[in-house]
Amino acid sequence: MTEKKLPHWDLSPLFASLDDPAFTAAWTDLQARLQALEPLFNEHEVGPRPMRDSDRAAFEEITTAINGLLEAFLPVRAFVSGQVDTDSTNQAAQARLSELQRMFLLYERLRPRLTAWLARLDPERISAGPYKLMLDEARVQAEHMMSEPEEILAAELRLSGGSAWTKLHGNVSSLITATVGGKELPITAVRNLAHSPDPKVRKEAYDAELAAWKAHEVPLAAALNGVKGEASTLNRKRKWRDDLEPVLVRNRISPQVLAAMQEAVVASFPVWHRYFRAKARLLGKPKLDWWDLAAPVGTSEKTWTWDEGAAFIVEQLHTFSPSDAAVAETAFRDRWIDAEPRKGKRGGAYCMPIGGGKSRILANFEESFDSVSTIAHELGHAYHNHCLRERPPLLRMYPMTLAETASIMNETIVVQAALKTLPAKEQLPVLEADLQGAAQVVVDIHSRFLFEKAVFEKRPGRELSADEFCGLMLDAQRATYGDALATYHPYMWAVKPHYYGTDFYNFPYTFGLLFGLALYQKYVQEGEAFVARYDDLLASVGIYPAQELAGRFGFDLESRSFWEGGLAVLGERVARFEQLAK
Repeated sequence: MTEKKLPHWDLSPLFASLDDPAFTAAWTDLQARLQALEPLFNEHEVGPRPMRDSDRAAFEEITTAINGLLEAFLPVRAFVSGQVDTDSTNQAAQARLSELQRMFLLYERLRPRLTAWLARLDPERISAGPYKLMLDEARVQAEHMMSEPEEILAAELRLSGGSAWTKLHGNVSSLITATVGGKELPITAVRNLAHSPDPKVRKEAYDAELAAWKAHEVPLAAALNGVKGEASTLNRKRKWRDDLEPVLVRNRISPQVLAAMQEAVVASFPVWHRYFRAKARLLGKPKLDWWDLAAPVGTSEKTWTWDEGAAFIVEQLHTFSPSDAAVAETAFRDRWIDAEPRKGKRGGAYCMPIGGGKSRILANFEESFDSVSTIAHELGHAYHNHCLRERPPLLRMYPMTLAETASIMNETIVVQAALKTLPAKEQLPVLEADLQGAAQVVVDIHSRFLFEKAVFEKRPGRELSADEFCGLMLDAQRATYGDALATYHPYMWAVKPHYYGTDFYNFPYTFGLLFGLALYQKYVQEGEAFVARYDDLLASVGIYPAQELAGRFGFDLESRSFWEGGLAVLGERVARFEQLAK
């Protein structure tokens, strides 16, 4: 780490504290908006009934009220969760988050009535305009709803069920520490040691990490059993064919799209195995061990300090889009980013909107190009939030498949720039860092999909033990990494928070990477003329299905060849890496 302290994000533009009168006023306003919804629904008899002529005005009034509610919710939620995610020991914030979740039950209790009503509205008669997709999806959701009392009960029980298990995983994992080199470190810092150039440090960190996860495997396994058990039970009650079907619907893609993408991905594994073997040669090993996957390679002496990485990101984004670069500049200047790993802070990285097109980014930075690339990635999400700033909240709700579009674009621009502008001796580490990330999204993500699919197949019968979760994870890793690795990581099910929040929070990342690469290729072909169309696409992700948006650029998502195009770009990078590695 640099001697200069890494930044913590500034939440004061939202509120000064939980005791701030402005926070109290916002909380009271949110409560009032929530309490006003049910009388409004009763006034218009919102529920499963035939459409009336008066529903056109009712639709406008109700969507306006919900948009206002969601807009008011955004800064309150961001302020509270932002404190919890950076300090899980903050009991006051934890209490407020729990209260907020319980308060929002007033809205969740009304959702079955709202969905049933929306499903019966004619988009043309009510002049739905950009809300047409919302009505189309309501019709599908209505077919898979339980009775209204059951849906209300499910929403209420979620606070002590799925949400509670998710919170348990976050709280337990954020407080885990391990000793490496005689020093006790938070688990996020231990995992960052996977980037160490010293193989002994990487191996020691890997062993310490596995021991730490094993020491906490009982509550973490209980959390995973809890969230997947609840999801599977509700999916059966809602008469979905399987646990994947509702995820495809939420992601606005067809089974054919997923099948085409995954067929192309599996066919690409031999290419990735070549990359792993080439990296092993560089490290002087016959095969990579798990703790080598993130190891730096090459002879570069460059370290990427926080300030250097920030300047490089802004400079390169300026070559693509001045408005994209301006958002990044604002993020660095106004402390949108919490970058320092520390005990009590959750791992990984994410970007959350806070209202007004602005965002806050959580990261765990260490001095590597991989971390610089991660910051660029999250700033892409911030730019996406910026592009959606004129849309009402109901039209900002986009699927995970399209959530990675702007982040992949940002990341690709920064990586390509590094490969072009850095001295030749510095390019190998950058190319390797890029391929390392891509391998995670193509190879490791598919292992996560296979693992979660296996869990959902087995969980309805009984709870699974930590050893069984480890076994399923090893099976999935062997199926994807094959014999290109000598060792694996059986506790990745405990590491990744994605398993505990949203089902199948994996394949959309692969979708996003390959879709983003396809868009980048269009940008290379079209130049500046592409940017306006790109911004419009980002602003439209809550209005159109993924297939329709892709069609604007001539893409057919149900064609395996489309996905092979993006994978071919990555294959060319693997070939270049093999040349540089000789």
